[in-house]
Amino acid sequence: MRNMKLLKTLTWVVGTGFLIILPFLIPTRMHVAVIALYYAILASSWALLAGYGGQFSFAHMAFAGLGAYTAGLIGKFIRFTTAPTGLCTEFSMGDWWLVVQDAGSPTCLETAKAAMPVGALIVKLPAWLDITMGIIVGGLFGLLIGALVLRLRRTYLALFTIAFAEILRTVINAERDITGGPGGLKVDPLFPNGLTIFGRTFEAADKLPSYYVMLVLFLAVLALMYWLVGSRFGLFIRSIREDEEAAASLGVNVVRYKILLFTITAMIAAAAGGVYAHFVRVIAPNMMVIKEMSVVIAMAVIGGMESLLGAAIGAIIIEFALEQLRSDITIGSFSINMTDWRLVVFGALLMITLRFWGNGLIFPIIQRITRRGVAEETVAKRVQPASTPTAEAPVMEQEVEA
Repeated sequence: MRNMKLLKTLTWVVGTGFLIILPFLIPTRMHVAVIALYYAILASSWALLAGYGGQFSFAHMAFAGLGAYTAGLIGKFIRFTTAPTGLCTEFSMGDWWLVVQDAGSPTCLETAKAAMPVGALIVKLPAWLDITMGIIVGGLFGLLIGALVLRLRRTYLALFTIAFAEILRTVINAERDITGGPGGLKVDPLFPNGLTIFGRTFEAADKLPSYYVMLVLFLAVLALMYWLVGSRFGLFIRSIREDEEAAASLGVNVVRYKILLFTITAMIAAAAGGVYAHFVRVIAPNMMVIKEMSVVIAMAVIGGMESLLGAAIGAIIIEFALEQLRSDITIGSFSINMTDWRLVVFGALLMITLRFWGNGLIFPIIQRITRRGVAEETVAKRVQPASTPTAEAPVMEQEVEA
């Protein structure tokens, strides 16, 4: 048992160390690396929801979109000023004013600048704060959907979340003045003024700081989910997945834990969406299409639905593979346009996995590495007690006779 724990710890240390040094191994593929971590967060959190909790939701990308658009819209419309504008919608907050700009050009705040007192400050919220607001919005929508649907059968959750995702995407697509519609919404980078670390200066467009922000989020989210899985909360959601009626008869508040799980995973997806928005800097409604949701589900299934780490590794490998398959394959005079065919290959891999490897392709490998020697150790412990009483039997007999 001690060896197994040591091996698991070593696996985590090696894996984390590899992700830390990855930017220096593939400096030209940093964009793909950040997107891969983004999908890893989504796939692992969906595995927690579906693999551990048995809730098949199709709104995970919609929650990521909520986090992204909340961050983008706050950056576009919300400002704090030290003086009222007299033109914008504004709310007094002591010595400061919360200003909501309009969608016009120029905006009401730009027009009001000429009449504002000299030295008045106009402050834009930092990226971490609008990402936090996106997490809260994602959690509120997750709580609302959970309260409405999770009392019903699982089929209704799937249908309801498909409808919710499509309605949200349609609304964002239609509100061109506010969201930018299909043309997209511009979002500021994570560090608009650049960043200096250990004497090295990074420009706003440099991808390395964004990679490490996404990596920290990924590791924090994974640690949180593993803590939840190992707690009583994890025991309850697994019991609900297996048999809701049996769990309820043992005193588990089924609806409460289902809603709580749904809300937590919605907030995780929204957090990933907020960081993603600041990284790509232009977000569009097509990030919430069903095809994107299908990719996340397939990543989780191929990695292993009942393994958070397996789903995350599956997402990273598949994202790199899909990008690599954008190049055409030429065999003699015959050329294959893999930009069109790569998703066909991906779909075929998913079908084969579902047919022959129910626990995914990555999860069995992780089990073989982390549980090496466990079977032999267990057998040895069972054999040892069986031989001990034979040697001690005469001693026990003498004690009884005495």
